[in-house]
Amino acid sequence: MANELVLVGFYFLTLIYSIIIHEVSHGWMALWLGDLTAKYAGRLDLNPIKHIDPIGSIVVPITLFFLTGMSFGWAKPVPYNPYNLRNQKWGPALVALAGPLSNIVLATLAIAVGRMLPISLVERRDVFAHFAGVLSGQGGFLDRWAGFSDALSGSIPHVVFGLCLLVVFWNVLLAFFNLIPIPPLDGSKILYATFSFRPETVMFLERYSFLLLVLVLFLFPAPISFVLDTALGFFFGLAV
Repeated sequence: MANELVLVGFYFLTLIYSIIIHEVSHGWMALWLGDLTAKYAGRLDLNPIKHIDPIGSIVVPITLFFLTGMSFGWAKPVPYNPYNLRNQKWGPALVALAGPLSNIVLATLAIAVGRMLPISLVERRDVFAHFAGVLSGQGGFLDRWAGFSDALSGSIPHVVFGLCLLVVFWNVLLAFFNLIPIPPLDGSKILYATFSFRPETVMFLERYSFLLLVLVLFLFPAPISFVLDTALGFFFGLAV
């Protein structure tokens, strides 16, 4: 039981820090493009106290986890002033892109670390199969996590490989979910820069962004799941 609880703890810790790095990357890109807002707000470090949103980083992830077996969340957005950016057209898009890009870099690094571990292909596939079992939601909660824990119990490389899979999972999910081109997600800023939108249209979309996001998730779950599953399948294929 203790091992399963430790794994669940790493599950949440990986999610929280993946979100924090995502947000901090927005601030660093804004700083590189000339805006000092995030720096003056003290939001350019990885101290979780400065970034955790009580609802999005704690209540929602834990509630979803116990209700569905899965989780998701968000941190407090890192502030920036788009009018301070040197490039007014593409600057906001670059700031937005920095978050997903940081997640893709983290996932790629985790894959590289996992590939260097002294584990056979059979062992990799066994660990991944048990991890996929955890994500599937099939079977009892404790049984799924116990199976994953048993698959990691062989050696330290097995444990590290399992943690690498957690890093890949969360960071790929965060990257490609945030690239969906609807507000308030990062992809919307890229959309605004690529196509010409009237300021009134942008203001309207941003004002009702949360409702728009919920509506899109409700109406188009299959295409969104396809994109996320395809991205996860590609990166997991590289890891295993």
